[in-house]
Amino acid sequence: MDPMSENSSKSLTAEINLEKLQKIAAELILPGRFLLRPLNAVLEFISSLLAWILGCSLVRRHLHLLLSGLVLFGPLLSFWVSKYSIFANGNHYLYRKFLRSTWGWTFVLTGSFVVLLSFSACRSISITLRHLSRMALSGVLWWGCRRLVTLLEDAAGACYEPLAPVQDGQSSSIPAQPLLLLHEDQTKASCLKANMTWRGYEVSQETLILCLCCLLIVEELSVFGRHLEHEKRLHRPPSAPLRVLFLLCVVLLFIWMVLLLCMLAYFPAWPSQQLGGALGYLGWRGLYQGWYRLAPSHWSPGLPGDGLFSGADSDKHSN
Repeated sequence: MDPMSENSSKSLTAEINLEKLQKIAAELILPGRFLLRPLNAVLEFISSLLAWILGCSLVRRHLHLLLSGLVLFGPLLSFWVSKYSIFANGNHYLYRKFLRSTWGWTFVLTGSFVVLLSFSACRSISITLRHLSRMALSGVLWWGCRRLVTLLEDAAGACYEPLAPVQDGQSSSIPAQPLLLLHEDQTKASCLKANMTWRGYEVSQETLILCLCCLLIVEELSVFGRHLEHEKRLHRPPSAPLRVLFLLCVVLLFIWMVLLLCMLAYFPAWPSQQLGGALGYLGWRGLYQGWYRLAPSHWSPGLPGDGLFSGADSDKHSN
């Protein structure tokens, strides 16, 4: 057989197989498109509705009042909740996977949303990094608050070792009170690690970070509605990954609110939880209502949305 004819037959067979694969792929993609269309419509509707709710000035300006009322009066729910509920277990899945890494979840999801929204709006790496720096500054604030609270707790508390009381034959019928041996130069962490008793003033770090993250997430997500309007004017529909990331951040906000309510209702600790909520509010107030509103000459990264949209929208948002 001629080698030339053999090569031509092989190439023809390869072209036929390629055409078959293309037809099969088109047949598989066609029903997938019909399935994705309603899902994409639902995604657009839900994300647009939530963007309008979170972008409303009533929500942004009064969320701290809602959290304040929750922190102040949430412990009263302990009189009605059941002690046998799954949320009364400190080793519940939500507490282990979310509460102990609250800032990590917030930084990853909200930070990813800030990066994707900023870059898709302006296509500038410098502006994107400037907006991402707000998350980094919030992380520094959280680290500083933890260190400050730890130092104050160590300074205001003391470590005691429970000792078994010596039983006297004459007073054997009277239950003796356990003795406490004071251990000086002990921190709270080392005291609890040694299975001893710590007594002193405390500040709930869980309440602090939950309140701070709730306020932070709402501030960062509030500009998504303006981003949708901006993209609509440019006849450029927002990408589906950005909408999905926005919904994930909303779900995370809901989880933090539920965890905060569960902590207050099932594990009430007055006034440490109220002090933690107050510190979280002051941190948000100092950053988003104070420093971020200053001019760039004060090393301020700016508010969410600054430099991403038109000047009219920025002025409207700042007011």
